[in-house]
Amino acid sequence: MAQFSRRDFLAGSALALPALSGFAESVESPRSKAMIKMKPDDLGEEKRTPPAAPRTGLAQDIFFKEHLTGDGHPERPARYDAVIAALTKAGLTDALIKIPTRDALEAEITACHTPAYFAQAKKDIAAGRNSLSSGDTNVSEKSFDVALRAAGTVMNAVDAVVEGKMRNAFCVVRPPGHHARPAGGMGFCVFNNIAVAARYAQKKHKIGKVLIADWDVHHGNGTQDIFYEDDSVFFMSTHQSPWYPGTGAAEESGAGKGLGTTLNCPFPARSGRKEILGAFQEKLAPAMQKFKPDLVLLSAGFDSRLGDPLGHFTLSDADFTDLTALMMELAREHAGGRLVSVLEGGYNLEGLGLAAAAHVKAMM
Repeated sequence: MAQFSRRDFLAGSALALPALSGFAESVESPRSKAMIKMKPDDLGEEKRTPPAAPRTGLAQDIFFKEHLTGDGHPERPARYDAVIAALTKAGLTDALIKIPTRDALEAEITACHTPAYFAQAKKDIAAGRNSLSSGDTNVSEKSFDVALRAAGTVMNAVDAVVEGKMRNAFCVVRPPGHHARPAGGMGFCVFNNIAVAARYAQKKHKIGKVLIADWDVHHGNGTQDIFYEDDSVFFMSTHQSPWYPGTGAAEESGAGKGLGTTLNCPFPARSGRKEILGAFQEKLAPAMQKFKPDLVLLSAGFDSRLGDPLGHFTLSDADFTDLTALMMELAREHAGGRLVSVLEGGYNLEGLGLAAAAHVKAMM
């Protein structure tokens, strides 16, 4: 598959297809009971009411805004504000359990990234560079510390969920992480937050198998690379293709012991509910009957929503509600309900906020 550069990533709005009509449905959509066995266009009946359990957690920290990417950059601090404001406007924040934040340790990061990359990223940022030498990631004075805080905070969410303090959690972190590879940053990502969290869960909590699902419009190439030969982590991605970063062909299904534990579902521009929800229902859910994860992690990228400047998918807020319901059902069926969701992309501020609120409301 053709490779794409950072210029391709940032040129999303310039390369955009003719404007898509209509806006997504509101957070209050009645289609909030979707479960695994429903067809993409037929919600059917709810399988069962979730049992009483601790509430949903929220990981947030204003420090995430200190990662500065430069004027006009789509991955900007205002993304954090947009999500928090939307959760507040929807009346959700008071009912969420606040998860404390912390900085990741070097040993936790290097469980997924090479020590050489960790040292180089630290050196690049300390030297005042405006991008990492390993790739195309914009950085600023506090970016290294913010990236450590993001990864550490997701690990705190894993602790809270695995220890039963809450049923599930949403992490409003930045910079995002799913493009960060073992030996380098990429896209808008410094460290791979969700990959670090998966390995942490296995090491600290003795979690056996982890599912990472990624519905961002861009392929999570970094997450795939980290676990491509690992049969203890199942990675599934729906993404636009051809599009940045040019990876994620359906034929990329793992290697060695990990053969069969990577599931890529590339779709053309303008794909939406039928294709993406359909892939989760018809491909991921059956695969989990065999894999049987002990923990479910979600790379929640909302740039797959209708109207995002860096993607051309057409998901609505109601679609994110139903995708979330499906992921929660998988978590209930296989992992005791344990699910941690981590913010990835989403660059239309209004759309990002609405989609995130729909996602969290469904988690609650």
